[in-house]
Amino acid sequence: MRHLPTVDQDVIRLAGDPLFPRLLEQITSTGGCTHPVHLTGHTTTRHATTGEILHHYDTRTEPGERLLVRCRNRRASVCPPCSRLHAGDTFHLVRAGLTGGKTVPEQVRERPRLFVTLTAPSFGPVHRVTPDRERCRPRRNAGTCLHGAPLSCTAQHTEDDPRLGQPLCPACYDYTGHVLWHAHAGQLWDRFTRATRRHLATTAGIPQSHFPRHARLSFAKVAEYQRRAAIHVHAVVRLDGPDGPHTPPPPWGTVDALTAAVHNAATSVTARTPYSPALGEPALRWGAQLDTRPLRAALDNTEGLADDAVAAYVAKYVTKSATDTTVGADHRLRTPVDIDAIPASPHVRTLMHTCWRLGGLPELGPLRLRAWTHTLGYRGHIVTKSRAYSTTYAALRAERAVHQGAVDVQAVDGADVVTEAYWRYTGSGHSVGSALIAAGIAEDRAESLQLYREARDDDARFAAQSWEVKP
Repeated sequence: MRHLPTVDQDVIRLAGDPLFPRLLEQITSTGGCTHPVHLTGHTTTRHATTGEILHHYDTRTEPGERLLVRCRNRRASVCPPCSRLHAGDTFHLVRAGLTGGKTVPEQVRERPRLFVTLTAPSFGPVHRVTPDRERCRPRRNAGTCLHGAPLSCTAQHTEDDPRLGQPLCPACYDYTGHVLWHAHAGQLWDRFTRATRRHLATTAGIPQSHFPRHARLSFAKVAEYQRRAAIHVHAVVRLDGPDGPHTPPPPWGTVDALTAAVHNAATSVTARTPYSPALGEPALRWGAQLDTRPLRAALDNTEGLADDAVAAYVAKYVTKSATDTTVGADHRLRTPVDIDAIPASPHVRTLMHTCWRLGGLPELGPLRLRAWTHTLGYRGHIVTKSRAYSTTYAALRAERAVHQGAVDVQAVDGADVVTEAYWRYTGSGHSVGSALIAAGIAEDRAESLQLYREARDDDARFAAQSWEVKP
């Protein structure tokens, strides 16, 4: 008898199980998640007064006596289905703060709003793509550096050139400054927002401590790795009244005032590293490149970026693959030997080794650089927002669960119910057969989503053309 391949054997075994339809339903409910979490346990909802059981669920009736739930990893390199879902949630989270919805009033369209890009400073010249395919770094009679490397580059790089983002001279590049700047990027952002509030208060002629009584600064930001493996920040900044998006800002709260405050804050704030006998206590700042653009509603023909375009742009970078050679690794590294096994460029691996080396200095211990070697020292979240900007990921997940029928609304909505739950982690991942099934489900969903987007775009183009038809 011919032996079937392992995958075929596992698929046949799964299909022969009486509980296979339920397993297929579970895999489908996770959207084809590539690395689902396995849970065992139960949940019971009772009436608080009578003790009547309104709802009970137990995994003992499930295939393998376990429930599969999404891994919720945002990285496309780890789990494409969950990455797409996270990108969609981010789009709605950012868009709600721009156009309203999800408990945010539509009046936010009328608030002063900016799309701000803050960059890292230069740590040394790197190879780059220039507009109109010009030469990289043409410098006449530039000569060489102290290490013998040329100080100019006359190549016309393409987008797939492996030299992009690599230093002209790695020995001259300030890898220590790069890593320390990453470690303090979150602190710089916090000081930037506080300085923006202070500048607005000073311009308005009110005490800085009284700013919350007059206005509120809300934001949502995403951190993106550039080709040179340095973080830069894209942020939506909005000025509201003292009670958040439900109240308008004071008369002095204009787009021009907000723009001036952002520019002042970005050029003035600094952060200092912990003192080190070997490194000193260098001051860290934002880079010289700063971009601020006013936002407009999607159907508004005035100047500025459209709301939907900004939300889609931010969502795109949330799920940027962590296997990209400019990003680092998608998991924490345990030893320096692990760094050399990462499929990254020499520039990124040098940054990782620098993280590990600096992490061994006692005075830099609070920065936890070794724990964040895989992100090149950057310790912040990829996406963050202020509390009053818009809805939350948790609220979006709860709304989706209700929409998909995963929650008994009648049992949960009552004010006099008590829920008892016990859950335990028992593993993760798929068998080879269920992994094949999950991949097929994920592919079908991705194709359906693409077809939906194409149909939506066609409808939008048809609607735009219909407006141009003259009677």
